[in-house]
Amino acid sequence: MFDMKDLARLRKLDENAPEAMKSFRAFDQAAFADGALSVQQKQIIAVAVALTTQCPYCIALHTKAAHDAGATNAQLAEAALVAAAIRAGGAVTHATHLFRD
Repeated sequence: MFDMKDLARLRKLDENAPEAMKSFRAFDQAAFADGALSVQQKQIIAVAVALTTQCPYCIALHTKAAHDAGATNAQLAEAALVAAAIRAGGAVTHATHLFRD
């Protein structure tokens, strides 16, 4: 089901919703621009978020972007474990709902 070639179909969104896609692309560029956080830091965050949302396209694209920005495999591994801890923590804290009176 996951095939990076499918991303070529994004042009259909550009064709059918050009203004919204133009706005999305501008927002995306602004969000990932160097600022208080470096591009590298932002891409590492993006990898962690992509792992929690489980979007294979985002995982692949942001892993490459993180590497291109100088992120190491060790940094990405730690980000992956933070993502796993947050996801597991959500399950643990939601377990409190099991014990309502």
